Amino acid sequence: MKKNLAYWIACLTLSILLSGCAPAPAPDSLRAFDDPDSFSTRPCLVILNPTAARLKTLIELETRGLFKRGDLRVVGVYHEKESAQYQRSIQFARERKLDWIGFHRLTAALDPDTLFQDNGLTDEFRNIFEHSDGALFFGGADIPPALYGRDTHLLTAIHTPYRHFLELSFAFHLLGGNQNPNFTAFLDSDPDYAILGLCLGMQNLNVATGGTLVQDIWTQTYGRDTVEDVIALGPGAWHNNPFRRLHPLDDYFGITMHPIKLDPEGIFVKKWGFKPEDAPYILSSHHQAADTLGRGFKVAATSPDGRVIEAVEHTSYSRVLGFQFHPEASRLWDPALKSRFTPQDETETSLRAILEENPPSWDFHVKIWSWFRESLEQHKKSSGF
Repeated sequence: MKKNLAYWIACLTLSILLSGCAPAPAPDSLRAFDDPDSFSTRPCLVILNPTAARLKTLIELETRGLFKRGDLRVVGVYHEKESAQYQRSIQFARERKLDWIGFHRLTAALDPDTLFQDNGLTDEFRNIFEHSDGALFFGGADIPPALYGRDTHLLTAIHTPYRHFLELSFAFHLLGGNQNPNFTAFLDSDPDYAILGLCLGMQNLNVATGGTLVQDIWTQTYGRDTVEDVIALGPGAWHNNPFRRLHPLDDYFGITMHPIKLDPEGIFVKKWGFKPEDAPYILSSHHQAADTLGRGFKVAATSPDGRVIEAVEHTSYSRVLGFQFHPEASRLWDPALKSRFTPQDETETSLRAILEENPPSWDFHVKIWSWFRESLEQHKKSSGF
C-alpha cells in the first residue's frame, strides 16, 4: 500500500514538473486582432463578410491597377453564427499563400435588442477599430426591416440575419446613431478613420445610424406593379434589369448601367474635382435604397430623376462614404466580358466599354479606389502607430 501511494505521488510530481515545461498553446490563427503588435507598421483594412469572392474582388482590383495594395494588411472579420462558408475563404488564402490576408472570428452573442448599445462585442469592436485604418462593407441580402422599425414588405427577402446583426452593430459603434444619442461613436476620437459601404454596405451605414430603407423601389418609390410598367420608366429608374424577369430564356444581363446625378455641394464636386453636370455611369443591382437618412449623413448623388439616393457622405467624418452601386465588380474592368441588356441591343457590350464611352465614368471609378486607398494610408500616418 505504501509502495502504491509513493508511486502515485511520484507520478503526480512528475506531471506537475512537466506541465510547467510544456509549450504554450499556439495562438488562434483566426483571431488576428489578438496580436496588436503585428499592426504597428502596416496599414490595415477590415472587410466584413470576407467570402472567397470578396477576396478575389480585392485581388482583381489590384491586378487591374485600381487598388494598389502595397504593404496593406487585410483582415476579414466575421461572426461564427453567420451562414457564409468562411472556411472556404480561409482555405483560399492559405492555398494561395496570401500572407497579407488574415481573419478574426467573433463569438459573443448578438440579438436585435442590443445592436445599438454596449454589448458583448463592444470591447472587441473597439480593439479592431484601434488597430485598423478603415473598414469596407460589401453588398448582400435585405436587412430585416424590424431592425429599422418597419414591418416587412412582401418583396423583402431576409436570408442572412446574423450577418446584419454583426455589421449593423459594428457600424453603429463606429458612427453612433439616432437610436442611442448618448452613445459616443468611436470615430469621435478618430474622425479620419476610413469607411466605405457598397450597396447593402451603404444601407448598413444608414440603418446603423438610425436611418430607414425603401424596401422595394419599383413598388414603393415609383408605384409600379408590373414589369412592363417598370420598363416604361426607362433605364435610369430600373436599378436592376427588368428584361431579365420578362425574358429569362434570352440571357439578358441581370444588372443595369445608368448615370447618376452628382450633388453640386457634395464631395464629388467640391473635393474630387468633378463638375455638377457630370453624369458618370455606374453598375446597379438592387431593389432597396436609403429612405430617411441616418445621423450625420447627407446625399452625395442620386438617380437621374432624383428619386433614389445613389451615394451618401458623412458630415462629420470626411472619409466615410456609401455607394448604392457596385464600383468593385470585376466585370466592370474586363473588356472581354460582354452582355446584352435589352431586346434593342443588336450586339453584346462590355461594361468597361460603357464606362469608357461615357466620360467621366471611368475616371470616377478610378477615383473611388484611389481615394479609399489614400484614405487608409493617410490614416495610418496620422494615427502615429
